[in-house]
Amino acid sequence: MAAVDLASSSNQHADALLRLAHSRSQDDRQRLLMGVADLVEASGQANSEVVSDLFLVLVGQVETDIRKALAERLADADWAPHALINILVLDEIEIARPLIAKSPLLKDQDLIRVLLEATVEHQIEVARRPHVGATVVDVILDRSEPAVLTALAGNATADISEPGFERLVQASRRIAALRAPLIRHPRLREELAKQLYSWVGQTLRQAIGERFRIDTDGLETAIAASVRAASAGVAPPPQPAPQVDPERDEMERRLIAKLDTAGQLRPGYLVRAAREGRVSLFENALAVLGGYSVQDVRKAVGAEGAELLALACASVGIDKAVFPSMLVEIRIRTGGKPTIGARDAQATRLFDQGPEAAARAFRQALDAAR
Repeated sequence: MAAVDLASSSNQHADALLRLAHSRSQDDRQRLLMGVADLVEASGQANSEVVSDLFLVLVGQVETDIRKALAERLADADWAPHALINILVLDEIEIARPLIAKSPLLKDQDLIRVLLEATVEHQIEVARRPHVGATVVDVILDRSEPAVLTALAGNATADISEPGFERLVQASRRIAALRAPLIRHPRLREELAKQLYSWVGQTLRQAIGERFRIDTDGLETAIAASVRAASAGVAPPPQPAPQVDPERDEMERRLIAKLDTAGQLRPGYLVRAAREGRVSLFENALAVLGGYSVQDVRKAVGAEGAELLALACASVGIDKAVFPSMLVEIRIRTGGKPTIGARDAQATRLFDQGPEAAARAFRQALDAAR
């Protein structure tokens, strides 16, 4: 048997394993598998092709309980065959769980494979993994599975970027389970806490008020005014215009550049950014999609009336049916920009002329304004 060649232990130990190999008893199979693990750990030859093949053959012959026992044995091991670990993390969740949680051999690409190929239960364990990396977090955010996002929000050690944390907060508007873990999260900033305040229940509002020194009475008044305005068919009062954070702006530009290079930057990304209230990300994405400068896009966002922004959006293929709702979200986040103009009601008609004509009209309007 191949294990004998690898063993540095006594012949007596090797002979015992040979006898177990001839047995069909599941108890003997378990003892054989654990005995081989002992030999491999002692030999330091875990990643040889012979050892990997041996483990894979044995694992394929044993029942669930034995595979689970092996997974628990290997959860902390830094000597186990990498191929074996990758097989076990795609096994039943009770087998995969200890490895996903602790195995030092799992790299980002291994965890991403679990996110793409395994069940939601497996994905939740990835999101809970201590110190899960930024690359894996980005995949979780992009897939936007509610239960997995909720697990990520409860993981205080995950490497979540500032834009990524904002995406979690925006997602909590539609996923109620996200709200409580986000409010407890050490990375929650006051600005984002105020956003959360408007769509959580009274108990969580109290928790926000206790954690941050914010004017809860003022927020309650603003929320009530928004409800009354919405009931009357009037747009809610805008928030103060945010200041552009140069560091975050640069991070967003790099993200957009990566998406564009990978062919993944599409009009739908703009729609999502606007609906999540991520105005700076929206501006950077629109600039790249349309071949405009970010400064020109921000002129459109800050203009009087929505015509200029409508032209820019039409030029990159945004559907005119979704533009009005995008415009509302942008105005709420920018202090009312673009300001309401006399011809706003006709802005959606600009989409009928087609992307190329809209792009020409957008550039001509900018040139005329200079």
